[in-house]
Amino acid sequence: MTSQLVGAFSPYSCKISTEAMKAFDEAMKKILGVTYSPVAVSVQIVAGMNYKFFCNTVTSTRFPIQGTAIVSIYAPLEGESHVTHIQ
Repeated sequence: MTSQLVGAFSPYSCKISTEAMKAFDEAMKKILGVTYSPVAVSVQIVAGMNYKFFCNTVTSTRFPIQGTAIVSIYAPLEGESHVTHIQ
């Protein structure tokens, strides 16, 4: 049994729920120049949901550069999900 602190992010999991993917797709639709492919996700329950996605990245340049990033997304109870930070 795993215990999680209230208000803390969960451990990362490679099992990304459909709800998490919906929030990711909705938030990332306006991001251009880099393709982000989520590999794992960590969640935090707030008034809505905070997600941290560990992603593989590829730039949309003549000579693509591959990398990784942590994409933080907030999914409110009502309204669209949006990116809060990319690291």
